Amino acid sequence: MVEGADNTLSCRVAKAVIRLRLPLSFLLVLTTAFLGYRTFTIQVDAGFEKQLPKAHPYIQTFLKHREDFGSANRLLIAVDSPTDDIFTPEYFEVLKAVTDEVRYLKGVNRGGVRSIFTPNVRFVEIVEGGFSGGNVIPAEFQPTPEMLAKVRSNILKANIVGRLVANDFSSAMVSAELVEEDPSTGEKLNYLEVAKELEEKVRSKYEKDGYKIRIIGFAKAMGDIAEGAAGVIAFFGIAFIVTLVLVYWFTGSVVLTMLCLGCSLAAVAWGLGLLSLFGFGIDPLSILVPFLVFAIAISHSIQIVHAFREYIGETEDSCAAARGAMERLMLPGAVALLSDAVGFLTIMLLKIRIIQELALIAALGVSVIFFTNLLLLPLCLSYLNPKRVATKESSVAALAQSFRWFSSAPAARRCLPVALLVGVFAYSQATSVKVGDLAPGVPELRQSGRYNVDSRSITDKFSIGVELISIIVEAFPDACTDPNVLRRIDHFAWTMKNVEGVQSTISLPEIAKIINAGWNEGHPAWRIIPRNPQTIVQSLQLIQTDTGLLNAECSVMPVLIFLDDRRATTIERVVDAVHTYAKKYNEEKLRFELASGNIGIAAARNEVVSAAQTSMLLLVYGAVSLLVFLAFRSLKAVLCVILPLSLVSGLCYALMAWLEIGLTLSTLPVAALGVGVGVDYGIYILNGLRVAGRQSGSFSELYSLALKRSGAAVLLTGLTLAAGVSTWYFSELQFQADMGILLAFMFLANMVGALTLIPILARVTGLIRCEDSN
Repeated sequence: MVEGADNTLSCRVAKAVIRLRLPLSFLLVLTTAFLGYRTFTIQVDAGFEKQLPKAHPYIQTFLKHREDFGSANRLLIAVDSPTDDIFTPEYFEVLKAVTDEVRYLKGVNRGGVRSIFTPNVRFVEIVEGGFSGGNVIPAEFQPTPEMLAKVRSNILKANIVGRLVANDFSSAMVSAELVEEDPSTGEKLNYLEVAKELEEKVRSKYEKDGYKIRIIGFAKAMGDIAEGAAGVIAFFGIAFIVTLVLVYWFTGSVVLTMLCLGCSLAAVAWGLGLLSLFGFGIDPLSILVPFLVFAIAISHSIQIVHAFREYIGETEDSCAAARGAMERLMLPGAVALLSDAVGFLTIMLLKIRIIQELALIAALGVSVIFFTNLLLLPLCLSYLNPKRVATKESSVAALAQSFRWFSSAPAARRCLPVALLVGVFAYSQATSVKVGDLAPGVPELRQSGRYNVDSRSITDKFSIGVELISIIVEAFPDACTDPNVLRRIDHFAWTMKNVEGVQSTISLPEIAKIINAGWNEGHPAWRIIPRNPQTIVQSLQLIQTDTGLLNAECSVMPVLIFLDDRRATTIERVVDAVHTYAKKYNEEKLRFELASGNIGIAAARNEVVSAAQTSMLLLVYGAVSLLVFLAFRSLKAVLCVILPLSLVSGLCYALMAWLEIGLTLSTLPVAALGVGVGVDYGIYILNGLRVAGRQSGSFSELYSLALKRSGAAVLLTGLTLAAGVSTWYFSELQFQADMGILLAFMFLANMVGALTLIPILARVTGLIRCEDSN
């Protein structure tokens, strides 16, 4: 039990640390300085493939055919005309310049760039004696009225209205595909540099004189997120100031306050420095993790400083007081930190590299708190002049005593039924949380942000957008000349067009029917799939593999499905429709397989998150329960810690459902974090109760002593952290605002749960033996 451990292991460790305090202090300070320096060398590391759940069947299909049909990593750049008419000399000059700029951006597959100015965009027309065709923009193009009229005609013949040209001819698009390795250098593509080039070489250069440049795609989204993440530093500063004020209010000492915050910042420096040392970067979506590490470190710092102040008032010896604080808190602190680390590591159940990196960063950051806050901080305190340490009880301690009522018998009778009802309500609401994005555009950014505004504009003006899911139709060699195969694919495309949320589709049979009509004087009655394979071959001769509609063997024919948005409900509806169709019509020689395109990847992520969330939470609670049991050797103690945690988790999910916050890669870590911080609160409160239980007195008197020793620090920690993260609501990043709301709630709810429910459960279960235990 903790009491016994205090007199054995913790005591021996504390004595050894104080005995060796000079070399240990030097070593820890030197390590902090070195890792703090390494922190400044860490790189922001954004990657497209890091977000792929590669074990998922959709992604395996995507990777299998990526070489033939390209990556789902696209850029779309739309150039809006100031006159709402693209057929002007000035507009064509700007569009050509933008096309040339995009072709030479970092990481762009130059052969895959498409616009009306690229040679891979051609038209076909029926002439006397057969077909004639050419580039949409003729080689001899001059911006004369006659030539502009000819280009307009070519655009209509090329069937690119809605794809590369807006439906109302007010805008035209440049489409490009990015590769993971920069073709010019062979190095891993830096998406933030691509985003920077898009702004400097495209938007800033050409968005003038009424022209609007709309840019969407993964690289641009990562750039905007990284730019918004730069504001995290400002919010970190605000949170730091709030924490400084509240900790000073609690300690009454500038020295104690600065040591408390300094060692917590050292934990962040250690975590980031080790990442840099091991050759890792930090993803923009993981940019909030350092603050979460700081938050957990503050929780332990306050406990250490509070215990030190108590002992210094009794002994007036800094070394003895520091040793006493370590003896009291070393084991519960280590168990709490281990629980935090295990909680984060369970996120690695999600076989997505970006999530696994986040879990590793968080677990590493939490682990080093043992060295910076449970070792370095007491060592620093041991050097203080006792006369410079304020020992007067703060008003926070008096505020904490207001929770004493929850240790009474009437509190148990009244609060337990209420908690049970709240739990039932919370979990009934929690089941309605959606997995995936619940807003259009990129959910990590504000709807009013430039990226999402551009995304809506492109979706409104074009029949395609960046929200693409590509269904891979796998057949046999030369299957594209089989009329039965083409008819089945055509029927599938027609079926998907009628699914709510589908904007448009493009398929090989659709284009083949248009060409077949062209061979028959363009008559609409001939817009059909011929029965004769030779006739089909005649139609397919004009369709190249670079269209992405067939491979070289003519055995794989993707169907491109463009969606209105990327909402979870839209994706789920389309995926269900594909599954239903495949289940009915799939056969050995013709299979409809999900999926490629950015929406195919999003669908795979959503399914992975949905499948793992329950097992992840069960593993978190299982690991925490085991660690609490090993620390306290009591199942009653496990119940006292776990039940409040599970209630808060249910309330958090209910809050997400009420605020319409989806469970995504950005919000998923909140659950593990909430459990981690809640475990800290619970273990410290329970440890305070167990230590107080060595003395005689009523349960309320014992809980009052526990509140004095641990509860005041828990109360201050909850208020401090909630106040700090609540400012995130004003961030430019939507996911930071969402995280701020959820974390503020969890910090407060876990604090209230620990201060109210743990004493009630400890009394009801008989965990603490006292004079009125019967």
